[in-house]
Amino acid sequence: MIVTNTETIVGHEITEIRGLVQGNTVRAKNIGRDIMAGLKNVVGGELKGYTELLTESRRQAVERMMAQAEELGANAVVNVRFTTSAVTQGAAELYSYGTAVVVEPSRVG
Repeated sequence: MIVTNTETIVGHEITEIRGLVQGNTVRAKNIGRDIMAGLKNVVGGELKGYTELLTESRRQAVERMMAQAEELGANAVVNVRFTTSAVTQGAAELYSYGTAVVVEPSRVG
């Protein structure tokens, strides 16, 4: 499965559009991460616990989006985008979406 944030794929031709696909996950913060983040706010620096949480959330959302594309018979997802939103205090949604397509290698004439 090819996944890209561009509208086209170099060396490939889009032959079919299968439709919009999406994947999401909602994650809650954990008290241990909150305590460490509070301490880090005092001294500054990266909040590694939150970075790891977002990385895992993004991976899971993309996997769910790809699974939906596969169900539609697509072999690529183009124009992929991400968004986040607060669901409730302490929990956020990470949402990925794109267009499921069928691509074939370009024919060079």
